[in-house]
Amino acid sequence: MAVTGEVVKELQSEITCSICRSYFCEPATIGCGHSFCQACLSSSWRVGAPVFSCPECRQVSQGREIPLVNRRLAELTRLTKELSSKLMQSTEGQSQCVTHKKPFKLFCEEDQTALCVTCCETPEHGAHNISPLQEAAHKYRRELQNIQSHVGKHLKEDEELLVQEEKHAMHWYWMIIEQYCQTHFFLMEKESQFLESLKEEEKASQNRVSQHMQRLQDLIQELKEAGHQANLDLLQDANQLLERSKALLAQRVKPVTPELREYPIPGLIEMLNRFRVDLTLDPRSATSYVIISENLKSAKAGAGWQLERKSPKDYAHRYVFAEQAFSSGKKYWEVDVTQLPQWILGIYTRYLRRKRVRNEDSCASVFLLQCVKKKEYYYLQTYPGALDNQMKGPLPRVGVYLEYSSGTLGFYNVLQSSVIYKFHSIPFTAPVKPIFSPGPPLPGTKPGPMTVCPVDSHFCACCHFSQ
Repeated sequence: MAVTGEVVKELQSEITCSICRSYFCEPATIGCGHSFCQACLSSSWRVGAPVFSCPECRQVSQGREIPLVNRRLAELTRLTKELSSKLMQSTEGQSQCVTHKKPFKLFCEEDQTALCVTCCETPEHGAHNISPLQEAAHKYRRELQNIQSHVGKHLKEDEELLVQEEKHAMHWYWMIIEQYCQTHFFLMEKESQFLESLKEEEKASQNRVSQHMQRLQDLIQELKEAGHQANLDLLQDANQLLERSKALLAQRVKPVTPELREYPIPGLIEMLNRFRVDLTLDPRSATSYVIISENLKSAKAGAGWQLERKSPKDYAHRYVFAEQAFSSGKKYWEVDVTQLPQWILGIYTRYLRRKRVRNEDSCASVFLLQCVKKKEYYYLQTYPGALDNQMKGPLPRVGVYLEYSSGTLGFYNVLQSSVIYKFHSIPFTAPVKPIFSPGPPLPGTKPGPMTVCPVDSHFCACCHFSQ
C-alpha cells in the first residue's frame, strides 16, 4: 500500500506532544494512557498541585515519579519523521501533486503539507494559512537557525551557571571545614589550658603538704639526735627544741573544703539545649511543706518548714515531682534558684538493678545535688557521692542533663557554662522523674520560689548581672 500524505498526517497526530505541540522527544506514557515529552511532563509536575492530573484528560495520577521513556513510541516517532521527510523529498522530486497532477508551489501552515494550486482551492484548505513553498521553507530555515542560536546561548549560560554553582558549593565546603577545624583547635586549646591549671593547683596543694611533712621529718630526726646527747648538752637545747616542736605542731595541715572549680566549656549549654524538655510540676505531690504555683512552674517552701540537719534522703516528704517521667533518650532542663540560698535538685527512680549472688533485687533511689549555706559560704553536696565544694556566692541557674541509656546524670552551672558534678552508669530499670526541693529555708528569712525555666528561656552573664 502506498504511503499517502493523509496517512502521514494521521501518524503525525499520534506522535505530537499536546504540551509543546511538537514531535515527541523522549516520550513518556502516564497511567491514563496519554503520552508527553518527558521534559514537558517533568515541567508540568514541578509546577503542579500536590496531586498531579493529566494535562490532556485531567485524570489524577496515583504516582509522582516521572515515567520511563516509552521506547516503542520513541521509535514510532523516529520512523514517522523519516517517512515524512522521505515523502516530502519524493513529492519535491516529482514536483507535482499526486491527486491533481500539478506541481507543488504552495505550503499549508496548519497541515504542514505541500499543495498545488488546485489543492488550496478545496474546502479542506479554504480557511488555512497558505504561503509559497520557497517562502515557507526560507521562513522555517530562518526560525530554526534563530532557535538554534538561542538554544546554544542558553546552553552556554547553563554551563557557566553550573561552574559558578560548583565553585560556590566548594567555597562553602572548605569554609565550613576550616571553621570546624578552628573550633576543634580552640576547644582543644581551652581543654589543655584547663587541664594544665588543674595540674598546677594539684601540684601546689601537694607541695604544701609535702613541705610540712618534710619539716616534721626533720623535727623527728632532730628529736632523735637530741635524745642521744649528753645531759648537759641536752638541757641547753631542750627548751628551744620543745618550743619549735610545739610551733610546728600548731601549724598542722588541716583538710580544706575545696572551692567549686568553674572552667567554662564553650558551647556546652548550647549543645545541651538541643535536648531541652518542657517540665511542669505535679500538683498531687504538693505538701504543707512545699507549695506549687498555679501555672505548675514554681515551688515554694511552705510556712512551718524549719531548718533540719538531716541527710537529703530524709527529706522525701519535702520534695515535689515533675509530671513527666522519662524512660529513654536524652533530656535537659534548667531550674532558676536565684532566690534560694538552699535547695535540692535531682531525680527519683522507683527501681534500680542491684546484683546479688543468685538473683537481682530492686530498690528505690534518689540522686541529688544539694546547696547548703553556712555563714558566708555556700556548699554543694551530692547524694550519693563525694562532692562537697564551697562557693562564695549562690548559683543563679542549674542545668540538669539525663541520658537514660548510659545512666548519666549531670548538673551544670548555666551562668559559667561549666560542669558541677556527674553521676555515671546508674542502672535504671524504671521511669525516672525529676524532683525539686526549695529548701530547707534559712531561719528568719522569707523563702523565694524555685522555678522550672521554660524551654525557650536562655540565660547569660549579661542578663544576670543586669538584674
